[in-house]
Amino acid sequence: MEGDECSFPPDSSDDHSQRGSVASSATLSHSQEVLIYLFGDSAVHLSVEGLSSVTVQELGRLVREALHVPESAQDVFAFWLSSPLLELQLKARHQPYKVCRQWQDLLYRFTEASEEDISQDEPCLQYRRNVFYSKSKELQIEDEGVLRLLYDEAKSNIISGRYPCDPEHWASLGALSLALDEGTGLDRQKLTTTIREKKLSSFLPAHVAIGGGGLFSTLRGKSSRQAGLEQNLLEEYIKINVSGDSQRHSEILQQYLSTCHSLPYYGCAFFDGEIDKPVQGILQRLKRKAVSVCISLEGVYVMDVKEKHVLLGLRFNELSWDHSYPEEESDSHILWLEFDGNEDGTPVNKLLKIYSKQAELMSGFIEFCVELKSVSEGGAAAETDGDASLSQQASGKDDRGKNGRGGRRGMLRRQSSVVCSRVHSLHTINYVDNGKEIKCLKPKRAASFFTRQASAPIYSSVQVTESLEQG
Repeated sequence: MEGDECSFPPDSSDDHSQRGSVASSATLSHSQEVLIYLFGDSAVHLSVEGLSSVTVQELGRLVREALHVPESAQDVFAFWLSSPLLELQLKARHQPYKVCRQWQDLLYRFTEASEEDISQDEPCLQYRRNVFYSKSKELQIEDEGVLRLLYDEAKSNIISGRYPCDPEHWASLGALSLALDEGTGLDRQKLTTTIREKKLSSFLPAHVAIGGGGLFSTLRGKSSRQAGLEQNLLEEYIKINVSGDSQRHSEILQQYLSTCHSLPYYGCAFFDGEIDKPVQGILQRLKRKAVSVCISLEGVYVMDVKEKHVLLGLRFNELSWDHSYPEEESDSHILWLEFDGNEDGTPVNKLLKIYSKQAELMSGFIEFCVELKSVSEGGAAAETDGDASLSQQASGKDDRGKNGRGGRRGMLRRQSSVVCSRVHSLHTINYVDNGKEIKCLKPKRAASFFTRQASAPIYSSVQVTESLEQG
C-alpha cells in the first residue's frame, strides 16, 4: 500500500497493453461519472470533465466539496488505488486514470499474484487517511465529518483484523461503536437485544467474534463464549454511559481514535512479505510464514498475518535497513532489517530477512519517512538524533569511520500483548557488531557472509556456519 514513492512504469497506452481495451482520451474529454469509495460502504459520485487527464489534486477539491471537508483538513486524506492484490497512495500530481491503465504492470512488478488473478484484478479509487499525516495533528481535529471518515476507516481495520489489539482494547472500541450506533442511554436488556440483533461481528474483530474453534471452543461451548463477549461489551458500554452523560458523537469519535492511536501500526502503510520460520530440527527444511510489514512516520512493524500479533516493532532510531535485488531468477527481493539483540548473554546484531517483491518500495518508503520526520523535527536538533543519522546512512553521506547507528540501543521488550515484539520467535542471522552497518550486507557481500570461505568473514558469527547458510 505504498505507491507514494514508487516510480510507475511508463504509460503503455500507445503500445500493446496487458490491460485490454480502455476508452480513448477523446471519449474521456466529455463529462464522465466517477465513484470515489469511502470506508463504511459508501461512495462519492462525481461528474468529471476530462477524466483521462484529471489529477489527484483536482479530484481532491471536488471530493472535499461533496463531503464538506474543510480546507484546514485537506492533508488528512489522500487518494488510493486499492485492490485485494495491491494498495497505492497517489501523489497530488498523479492522474488516476493513467495509473489504472498501468495497474497490471504494477501487479506484475510488485506482487506474486498469478497471471489469472492479475488479469481479473480491478482497482477502486478510495479517499482515505494520508499515511504521512501525523497522529499528533489528528488529535487536534474537531470537525465531526472528518472524525467520522477517520473512524469508519479505523473501525474497518479493527474489525478485519488489520489492526490487531488486546482484549481490553477491542472491548472498549466495540462499546464505543455501539454507543455511536445506538446512543449512550440504553438499559441492559435493550442493549443485549441490540447486540444479538446486529451480531458481535459488527463491533468486535472477526477472529474474536467468530472464534478459532478447536479444543478451547469444544470445552467452553460457543454459546458460553458468546455470552462472555457480550458481557464484556455491556460492561464497557456502561462505563461510557456513566461517565459521559449523553456524550456528543464527536467526543466518542475522538475517544475511539485516541484508543486506536495506542496501536503502533495505526495509520501505517501495509506491505506483503514472508519471513523464514525458525528451524525445529536439523533435518527440517526452512519454511516461510506470511507477514505484513507496516511502516509509518514512527517506525517499522512486522506482523504475523495468521496469528494477528506483532513479531517485531522498531522505531527508526532502533534499526538499520537495506534491500537487495535478486541475482538469479529464482531468488527473491529482500528487505533487510538490522537491530540489537542478545544471544546467550552476548550482545549481538540481529538481521531479519523479509522476502517480498515490494522490498524496493519498503526501503524507499522507510527512507522517505526518516527524512520527513527529520525535516519536521527541524534544523540542527534533527541532525543530532538517531533518525537523522539513519537518514544520512541511507543517502550514502555517513561517516564510514563512525558507528552511524548512534551507539547501542535498549533491548526490545517481550510481552504477551499483541503489540509487543516476539524476537525470540524470529529466525534471524546473528553477528557481532564491529562498527559496520547493514549497508555492508548487500548481495555480493552477503555471498561471502553466508557461505563457507577459507578467508575469515567480515563478521564474527554467533550461530554455526550451517545455520547461517540456511539463512
